[in-house]
Amino acid sequence: MNVIGVTGWSGSGKTTLVVNLLPELIGRGVSVSTMKHTHHNFEIDRPGKDSYRHREAGANEVLLGSARRWALLHEVRDGSETTIEELIERMTPVDLLLIEGFKSENHVKIEVHRPSVGSPLLCHDDPTIVAVASDQSLPDVSLPVLDLNDVVGIADFIVDLCGIETKVVNGAA
Repeated sequence: MNVIGVTGWSGSGKTTLVVNLLPELIGRGVSVSTMKHTHHNFEIDRPGKDSYRHREAGANEVLLGSARRWALLHEVRDGSETTIEELIERMTPVDLLLIEGFKSENHVKIEVHRPSVGSPLLCHDDPTIVAVASDQSLPDVSLPVLDLNDVVGIADFIVDLCGIETKVVNGAA
């Protein structure tokens, strides 16, 4: 499974890029899944719901299923964060796994950088970053600089980098 990260500082546009890349890549016949890191103690379940009560009562895992989707909630009761490798192993294999966040991990990444955010470039100190997507030219960057607003061009870069063969789906190539 090809793994590409989309990294950058908060407010740089990582989520927007991932959301825009998905239909472009899927339209080329690429099967894509995503993984998102959060630093927060997030809840996708609500207090009072049966599944929430199952978890609160001590279940290690609770699987929610319906006709349209399912989700597996796994409690990490010992407080140690699950490694990215362990999380990737749980994913169903696809052509491409896009990972948003996980800035300090060792997978290949594209940095999203907007100078207007005021944060420094990560690529100067992170050898896993292979390109920077920005809304401005970056003359001090020796890596490929991709136009952040050119989703087709960024998708081309990813497909070429991973060696993914695309196919025509619904008239798109």
